[in-house]
Amino acid sequence: MRGPVAFFFLGETLLIPHLYPVVEGLAAQPDLTIDLWVSTSVHENLLRAWTAKLGPAQIRIRRVPGYRVLQGYDDGRNPPLPNKLLMLTRLVPHLIRTPVVVSAEQTSLWIPTVLPMLRTRFVNILHGASSMGARDGRRRRAAWRMPVPSENEQRTYLDRGYDASYVPVVGYVKSAFQQSHQRRPVFPQARPIVLYAPHWQAHRSSWPAWGREIVQQLVAQDRYNVILAPHQRLIEGAPALRSILEAAAQHPHVHSDIDSFAMVDGSYTSAADLYLGDTSSQAVEFMARPRPCVFLNSPAVEWHQRADYALWSCGEVIDSLDQLLPALDRAPASHPQFAAVQSAFVQGWHGDTSGAAVGRIVGHILEALEAP
Repeated sequence: MRGPVAFFFLGETLLIPHLYPVVEGLAAQPDLTIDLWVSTSVHENLLRAWTAKLGPAQIRIRRVPGYRVLQGYDDGRNPPLPNKLLMLTRLVPHLIRTPVVVSAEQTSLWIPTVLPMLRTRFVNILHGASSMGARDGRRRRAAWRMPVPSENEQRTYLDRGYDASYVPVVGYVKSAFQQSHQRRPVFPQARPIVLYAPHWQAHRSSWPAWGREIVQQLVAQDRYNVILAPHQRLIEGAPALRSILEAAAQHPHVHSDIDSFAMVDGSYTSAADLYLGDTSSQAVEFMARPRPCVFLNSPAVEWHQRADYALWSCGEVIDSLDQLLPALDRAPASHPQFAAVQSAFVQGWHGDTSGAAVGRIVGHILEALEAP
């Protein structure tokens, strides 16, 4: 048997759709062992159900040191995680005879960064492709290879001195994810649906300065149904978020979510008619089917000449909260001037969304497995 090839399902559930399709693709390989390392019972339960009929590869679900058994999380909502660095440190001895690790986040790359003598090759799949993505830091140079979705994304790394063979273009993996719940909130009245999805990092998010008032305005109006579904990690720096969203959800035209798997499987970006947000890559997934967007410039960024803010060319950008509801009202009528821009932006940053990315990444994994 070849392998094992280890997949790290250690972080937030938002990473699962960026990684699991590759498990499915690699499982078609004969004489191969695949280890799915999981940090909580939430990850394990999801993967155990999905992988039951995969093969012919041998698939083993393995629990990391510090694994957490959690009660009441059967809906697949985002779980509390073990300490990531401690978990990775305790996992290292188990990797000594593991030739390849596949991950979808940067924290795992501390292992090859700190332990360059470890012979395990890391294939790190980029997630969250957008002009806003963070791309610096020495961890990103520690993988064996780091596949990226598009030529635009690759160019950002080439400009930083990376070799093209290190960041091969493969396409967008999440487009091949088949386990979406496709949850659509039920509202008592049929109205256009606005999705508000603020980013989690304070310097890039509309939440710290404007979030409470945005929620208040959306609750007070009666022209739209509303989905409040911020980035999963926003609550880490905004402990009052849960109570604010729970109070908003008492209104029949508001649906709030900060936990469920629907936040990460494309359910809400699929259900909404208008997108309201700041710098989250969820906007790019929303625009895969071009629809109106309104972007929130709460930090008063001079964004027009900044390449990293190219996302904001895809809709109206507002600089004050008194523009919020008027901008939402204008958005459908003004959308034709942005539709082609959105399509080009999605193609430029997501690249191939046919599902072919899976086969390409499987090829890189097999190369890593067979290299001397």
